Amino acid sequence: MTYGQRELGPRHYREDIGRSFEDFVVGDRYEHRPGRTVLDADNTWFTLLTMNTHPLHFDAAYAARTEFGRPVVNSLLTLAIVTGQSVSDVSQKAIANLGWGEIRLSAPVFVGDTLYAESEVLSARESRSRPSQGLVEVRTTGRNQDGTVVITFTRTVLVPKRGHEVEA
Repeated sequence: MTYGQRELGPRHYREDIGRSFEDFVVGDRYEHRPGRTVLDADNTWFTLLTMNTHPLHFDAAYAARTEFGRPVVNSLLTLAIVTGQSVSDVSQKAIANLGWGEIRLSAPVFVGDTLYAESEVLSARESRSRPSQGLVEVRTTGRNQDGTVVITFTRTVLVPKRGHEVEA
């Protein structure tokens, strides 16, 4: 994450987090921290809020009879957490998320797992229709506490060029 501060006046500063378009270099990798341990409440609430009725996510007796032997964390919660972990490095200053692609769930996530994420810049180009902005594509990988890859995806964000950011 690009971190800094802007002086607003004498001995008065404002924290400045995130990257402008010019800060993205193809091939750069960002390890996102802190990690995030998935709690039972996270999985239960997310599953119920999104109206996902599959018992694998919230019925322990049902899940015990599956190949997993216990409830599996809702895959969209995994996507949301790993995306969230990348925000301060990738999209803190973004104007919009333009899309996710190539989402692969390579291993299950269970309550109690701790997720860590890393993103690599795949492309960065100036917008053809918005001269003060650029498009950045990253590939994000989520791993559990054992280093097992649990999710990978690409994400494209619209990012302002330096000097065109909206102040928080």
